[in-house]
Amino acid sequence: MTEEPYRWLEAIQNRREYIQDHLKGATPVLAASRPEGILLVGVGQGQSKIFEIYDRHALGALGHPVDIEKLRQSAIEAAHLEGFNRSSRDVTLRRLIGFSLSPTLKNSFEQIFSPPLIVESLFVELGETPAQDVLARLHFDGNHQYETSGVMLAHSDRKLEVEAQAWARQQLRPEMGLKETAQVLLTAWRAITQHAPFAGLAPDLAAPAIAEGRHIEVALLDRRTQGSVHYRRLDFPNFPV
Repeated sequence: MTEEPYRWLEAIQNRREYIQDHLKGATPVLAASRPEGILLVGVGQGQSKIFEIYDRHALGALGHPVDIEKLRQSAIEAAHLEGFNRSSRDVTLRRLIGFSLSPTLKNSFEQIFSPPLIVESLFVELGETPAQDVLARLHFDGNHQYETSGVMLAHSDRKLEVEAQAWARQQLRPEMGLKETAQVLLTAWRAITQHAPFAGLAPDLAAPAIAEGRHIEVALLDRRTQGSVHYRRLDFPNFPV
């Protein structure tokens, strides 16, 4: 009987390594809070990585497409239930993650006799001003953090994630438009995928070269939009600066 806790801990560690191994080939998703709204950027291979969740909320994720869809559906259902029971303005990211999504992922991760959700994600919530925007990083095991710097990145490698996030934060300036912001985020994306160092890296403000078979996804939670729906897709690079 005394061996059982150790066996469970070993199984959890094996499960963590299994998920991390399956996420190695996945590419990051990024988000930045701007005066116009919150910009989300990802690069996919036919499967979407950026999604609308609710009026002021969006999701960016990497991992197994089926598991991303499960997480998306869970987020949508939780948001609509919260909006029905309270009001649309009462749907907050902190409540969605703290009371629904984080416990769901934690339970999935710790139930060692069922398949885990292989997904890393970020969630964003649009505020009245950039200072009121909420950006959250949600991990496959249910752990999560909130970011107040205005830049968020989700990737399978935590070290690269931190480096890229710090670099993008330094490069982004208030006067930059949406197109330039997207190009900075895509420079960070390319540096990660090509294993390039961030020291001395300059933003590539030209249209980025993306490998064949991949496509750039860009979406904006538009702060300027009147009404309840703020999410809109943008056609990169053909959108206004």
